[in-house]
Amino acid sequence: MEKYIYRYLPIGLVCIALIFQYNLFVTPEKLEVKHREILGDIAQNYSTKEQYNDLKAQLNIMQAKIDKIYDVIIEGGYK
Repeated sequence: MEKYIYRYLPIGLVCIALIFQYNLFVTPEKLEVKHREILGDIAQNYSTKEQYNDLKAQLNIMQAKIDKIYDVIIEGGYK
């Protein structure tokens, strides 16, 4: 049984060395840093649902005002 362990031990050591060399496993600290970077990118590029709803309400108000202006123009001017 020991022959098999000693026979494959160099291969195991090489595999472990490659894992550490190429950083195949992520530490929690690195993961947290990457998570913060992703959240920052999302905040810059995308809007929240509340911002979208506020903008939608403002556009509806603007559309109502434009409709009133259009109605005044169609009626023939100011009274």
